Amino acid sequence: MAQRRPRALRGHGRGRSGGRGREAGRALHFRWPVAPGGHSGSGGSARPGAPQSPAPLRPTQPGPWTPGRGLCFPLVKTCVFGNEPKAPDEVPLAARAEPAETSPTWQALKLLFCASGLQVSYLTWGVLQERVMTRSYGATATSPGERFSDSQFLVLMNRILALMVAGVYCILCKQPRHGAPMYRYSFASLSNVLSSWCQYEALKFVSFPTQVLAKASKVIPVMLMGKLVSRRSYEHWEYLTAGLISIGVSMFLLSSGPEPHSSPATTLSGLILLAGYIAFDSFTSNWQDALFAYKMSSVQMMFGVNLFSCLFTVGSLLEQGALLEGIRFMGRHSEFAAHTLLLSICSACGQLFIFYTIGQFGAAVFTIIMTLRQAFAILLSCLLYGHTVTVVGGLGVAVVFAALLLRVYARGRLKQRGKKAMPVESSVQKV
Repeated sequence: MAQRRPRALRGHGRGRSGGRGREAGRALHFRWPVAPGGHSGSGGSARPGAPQSPAPLRPTQPGPWTPGRGLCFPLVKTCVFGNEPKAPDEVPLAARAEPAETSPTWQALKLLFCASGLQVSYLTWGVLQERVMTRSYGATATSPGERFSDSQFLVLMNRILALMVAGVYCILCKQPRHGAPMYRYSFASLSNVLSSWCQYEALKFVSFPTQVLAKASKVIPVMLMGKLVSRRSYEHWEYLTAGLISIGVSMFLLSSGPEPHSSPATTLSGLILLAGYIAFDSFTSNWQDALFAYKMSSVQMMFGVNLFSCLFTVGSLLEQGALLEGIRFMGRHSEFAAHTLLLSICSACGQLFIFYTIGQFGAAVFTIIMTLRQAFAILLSCLLYGHTVTVVGGLGVAVVFAALLLRVYARGRLKQRGKKAMPVESSVQKV
C-alpha cells in the first residue's frame, strides 16, 4: 500500500532527482531572484546546460533595513528631488508653457480681472498698512498710547495667513501632482526678502526722482532676467512697449507726485542698493514663472513660497529680538490684532492674484501691471483730493496708453500671422 504524502506538500511538482520536502519547504519562506528576461524559480528561461551561479535568497517581507521605508526618506526625497520622475537630459527649469488657445476676448477679460484684482488688493493693503503704522493704540484721556513701528512683524503675519489659506485650499480642493523640489521655493523667498531690504535701505541714500525712475523702469530688467532664468525670448516690439511704459509712468510720477522735503541726495551706496533691489525683484518673479514648468497650480506656488518666507522672517525677527515684542503688543491691543488680520487678508488676496497672473501671463506682464499701480494710486489721489494733473503728467498718461494699445495690436497681429501659417504647413504635409 502506497504511503500518503503530507498535506503541506501536496500539489508541489517533483524535482529532477525526486526530492520534494527540502525544496518545497524552502519555497514557503523564500523566493528565488528573477533572471533578466526570465521567470523566478526553476521554471526560468535559462539555457539548458549553462552553468548557473547560486544567488543569495531574499526574504519575501521587507525588513526594517529596506531603504525607502518610514517617514524621513520620503520627506527628504520630496524636498530635494520632488515627486515627478525627471529624464537625465531634461532641463528642470524650462520656459513657461503658454496658456491654451482661447479667444482674444476671453484672454482680455482674464487680464482685466488679474489687473483689477491686483490694483484693488494692494491699494487697500497700502491704505491699511499706513493706518496701522500711524495709529496710536490704547490712547486715553491721560495716556497718549503707543504706536507699532515694526513692519517686518506685519509681513510675518501676512505670510502666515497666506500660508494657512493656501494650505487649506490645497487640502480641500484637488490639485495637480506636486513635482517641484521644495528647496526651489526658497530661492524666490530669499530674493524677495533681499529685494525688500535693499529697497528700504536704498530710500535712505537716493533722491525721490531716482526712486521713481528705478521703480518705473523695472519692466526691462525683468525681461532681461527672464532671458537668463527661464530662457524666454521677447520680440522687439515688446522691448519698445516696455520702454514706452517706463517713460510714460516716470513722466507722470515726477510731474504729479509731490517730492518729499526730506528727500536725501543720491549717493553711490544708494545706487548700488537700488540696483540690488531691481535685480533681486526681477529674479523673484522670473524664478516663480520658471517654476510653473512643473505643472503646479498657483495655490501650490503660494504655499511653497510663503513657507520659506515665514521661516526666513521668523529667523530675522528672532535675531533682532522683535518677535516676542510684537506678540506682546498684539496681546495688549486687541484692536491692533483685528487690523493686522484685515491687513493680512488683503495681502493673501493680493498674493493669489500675483501667482495667478504670473502663471497665466508671465513675469513681464505682471511687472507692467504693478508698475501701472503706482500711477493709478497717484491718479486716484488726484481725483479724490482735487489735485491737478500737469501737462507733462497728462502726456505721460497718453504715452502709457499708446504703449498698451501698441502692445495689444502687435500681439494680435502676431497671433493672426501664426494662424495663417498653420494651414500652409498642413497643406504642404498633405502633398
